[in-house]
Amino acid sequence: MARRAISTITGGPARSVLGIHVFHCPAEIGGVGGQDVVGIVAKLSECIASRGGNIRSVDVFVPENKQEFYSRSEFVFDPTYWPRDVVDNDFIKLSKLFSAEKSIVRVPDLDPKYKIVILASKQEHCLVDLLYKWQEGRLPVDISCVISNHQRAPNTHVIRFLERHGIPYHYLPTSAGNKREAEILELAEDTDFLVLARYMQVERVSHRDTLQSFVQKSENLEKQCLVQAIKSYCELRVLPYQENKTLVF
Repeated sequence: MARRAISTITGGPARSVLGIHVFHCPAEIGGVGGQDVVGIVAKLSECIASRGGNIRSVDVFVPENKQEFYSRSEFVFDPTYWPRDVVDNDFIKLSKLFSAEKSIVRVPDLDPKYKIVILASKQEHCLVDLLYKWQEGRLPVDISCVISNHQRAPNTHVIRFLERHGIPYHYLPTSAGNKREAEILELAEDTDFLVLARYMQVERVSHRDTLQSFVQKSENLEKQCLVQAIKSYCELRVLPYQENKTLVF
């Protein structure tokens, strides 16, 4: 796999907002008509610069032996001179020019927050950490509801927190023969993505670790990975790649 770094251009308009654009289109190495990698990057840059925007960074991924182009760009612009709907229209034109398979623009300060549904288990460390980071404004999402296969009493801190913020809690007991998938999908309708409130990772341990310290390390990693995964998704850093792979910028 090949990764090509593009120099970062610093600076931006005084009254600027951040824009993020991801792009996936066919590419011909050394092709004609601007359809090669250099030509595509040049057109992306021209699209932004022509509206008075400045590029902060561009990450490009070109798989080996495949005529495909992936990119993620961050740019700053003044919405007074480049209105949000015009931003979309400009990138749609670019998408048509290159027969793009994917072209997504996001302006976090202007666009609605992503709506999520949290699927939680009995263990609460990931769920509680997620809720408090959301309360502190450290996650760019709105929580539609929490779904769990574990019933929590009305006076528990999780239920009190959810009730205080008007977030519904749905208890759906599951079994080996009934995962309640249809009900989960119905509750998740009109949301952007599901969050599994536990995420496994590997941590270095040694013979000096006690059972308690090992559990603490595991829980800390799960919380960190979950929060980072949500932020990465919201920042358009995670893209589907082929049938069963993921591209992370």
